[in-house]
Amino acid sequence: MVSTLPPIPMLPSPFAMNTQNCSNNASFYSSFQVLNPRKQMVLGVLCGARRRARFSRQNLGTTMNRHHDPNPFEEEVVEVNPFSNGAAVPGSKSLNPPLSSEPLGFGQRHDATVDIPLDNMNEIKRREDAVSKAGVPVDDKNWPPFFPIIHHDIANEIPVHAQRLQYLAFASWLGIVLCLVFNVVAVTVCWIRGGGVKIFFLAVIYAILGVPLSYVLWYRPLYRAVRTDSALKFGWFFLIYLLHIAFCVFAAIAPPVVFNGKSLTGILAAIDVFSDHVFVGIFYLVGFGLFCLETLLSFWVLQKVYMYFRGNK
Repeated sequence: MVSTLPPIPMLPSPFAMNTQNCSNNASFYSSFQVLNPRKQMVLGVLCGARRRARFSRQNLGTTMNRHHDPNPFEEEVVEVNPFSNGAAVPGSKSLNPPLSSEPLGFGQRHDATVDIPLDNMNEIKRREDAVSKAGVPVDDKNWPPFFPIIHHDIANEIPVHAQRLQYLAFASWLGIVLCLVFNVVAVTVCWIRGGGVKIFFLAVIYAILGVPLSYVLWYRPLYRAVRTDSALKFGWFFLIYLLHIAFCVFAAIAPPVVFNGKSLTGILAAIDVFSDHVFVGIFYLVGFGLFCLETLLSFWVLQKVYMYFRGNK
């Protein structure tokens, strides 16, 4: 006896269905349950791939839209064509700012011409005036007034509380200049009276070397030390000024070391010359007095500078 089975209803094939609607189709789930496990796995993979592809397209469109969004904080810079006389290319951007035709310098009121020929004295003078007007300090030569060879301006460059000290040091420098110049005069008189030409040349060498070296080695460093309050320059001044004092003491004594000491107007040389020529001896005694005064003044300056240095430091 053959039993007759009821006909199986024909379900729509899940592979023929639109997988785009696999997430919200009720008939799809009802048909999906009657499939064997292998077909269920394949269909689940297809639906997941479909959803991932749709999600990727949505994210890509969002990213592209964000990429083309204008930045509200970006500064729009116009590109400059260097071959179009400053004309800008419309709709373009450039990081280079437009070139300015205004002259560059310290300011529009104090701009100096750059290409100035150095062989033209008038142009050089005008250039120096422009620099001075711009506020750049220039150490122009202003002393001595009748023939300026150095820069010296205590009233405008040295602090008020240190100007008296600087004037005192300046007097000390003028004192050594006077001593060396008068030493040349006294030795010249001794040479004329038969003292020999060698002592004259030594006295001239003392003056030629002593005057500029004293200015460069100890007076100018003190001037700059007081003006800039530099401890290094103060230390250099103390070292060289002690040598200056030692020379003044040596010159005031004038021991018979070099040519019987007659190249310096010291006390020993004055006694030696005074016994032969009274007139020459008077010159040597005056020179001895000048060296003594310079020595005392130098000790005073050294004390004042040291007290000023310790007070400031």
